Amino acid sequence: MERSPVHVPDAVLDDLRQRLALTRRAAVPGDGYGVSGAYLRELCEYWRTEYDWRAAEAAMNAYDHYRVTVDGVPVHFLRRPGVGPAPRPLILTHGWPWTFWHWSKVLEPLADPGAHGGDPADAFDLIVPSLPGFGFSTPLDRTDLNFWRIAELWHTLMTEVLGFERYAAAGCDVGALVTAQLGHRYPDAVYGIHIGSGQPLTLFNGDRGWDVSGGRPIPDDLPGPARDRLIALEHRFAVHLAAHTLAPDTLAHALADSPAGMLAWILERWTSWSDCGGDVERVFPRDDLLTQATIYWVGNSIGTSMRTYANNNRHPWTPAHDRKPVVQVPTGVTLVAHENPPGVPTAERAAWFRATRAEWYRLGEVTVHERGGHFIPWEIPGEWVADLRRTFRAAR
Repeated sequence: MERSPVHVPDAVLDDLRQRLALTRRAAVPGDGYGVSGAYLRELCEYWRTEYDWRAAEAAMNAYDHYRVTVDGVPVHFLRRPGVGPAPRPLILTHGWPWTFWHWSKVLEPLADPGAHGGDPADAFDLIVPSLPGFGFSTPLDRTDLNFWRIAELWHTLMTEVLGFERYAAAGCDVGALVTAQLGHRYPDAVYGIHIGSGQPLTLFNGDRGWDVSGGRPIPDDLPGPARDRLIALEHRFAVHLAAHTLAPDTLAHALADSPAGMLAWILERWTSWSDCGGDVERVFPRDDLLTQATIYWVGNSIGTSMRTYANNNRHPWTPAHDRKPVVQVPTGVTLVAHENPPGVPTAERAAWFRATRAEWYRLGEVTVHERGGHFIPWEIPGEWVADLRRTFRAAR
């Protein structure tokens, strides 16, 4: 296995700038129907004329990168060896529209806690892959990869390619499903998991796996605040869930051809899912936004990344055993108020979660934070690291 530093050819970056220069803007007046046209134009012009990919590339290459083939699937991963008496292997799995670099704020504290005010005994040997079909884990030829098949690849990567007998796992978004599946299927090798959101593994199963409400009408007697919260959550997630699950390729043909279009589609998610109050640059400074977008663009990965949703639905999850809880390894969870379910105040979220997920997870630490949104390790990295350390101290 050889190192494979991140490097994008100049020709790819030149093509990106040319496409941005030739962008035809949508002929739509005003705002309020999605991403602001004025802000998108400003951001695209900055991307074309000022953004420095080489600086971002240098920051990434401060770490070791590898590309391997696992069961015929190209997998890129970053590795940061731990610094401590006995660093434990930990695989971190991102979601959509995340990249592996969304973990960048927590890499050093997790790998070298002694240098960041922590206990060296908490050190982790970090493995941070790009999901298949995302970023640098491309090109992807298989059409069946969903979260539980990705978990199989990750287990092979950790045990056969890297040679770890036992390891820990953590993740958010679809990465939380991958992580939970690792804990479900491989409890003899996985000694604990830490996740955000903590959804059931059946999340995408069924004829309406793309529907936030599962096709159920909103009850007439639902209290006003809870009704408003449910509608807000549907507005936040329904568009991408439906498009990605039902017809991702139709959208991909447009987004793979237009960097402005691709940026608009994922910018909407970064804005509405993060705890930014409508100002996305409060959470994602401009250069960071464009670094994440460029990773999607240069790997031509927007289409294969979106297909993951369809595959989660077309190849439903089925249990590997019938034991309860479904995920029997120790599980820690970080939750944020920005994603509270309808009718559940922040103060009651942990108790509600324990009651509704008891058959799914062997729950240990469950922590709810008032601030932070969907991109937890990016938005509140200190809190995420502290929560994760508590989870694995208990497992240790």
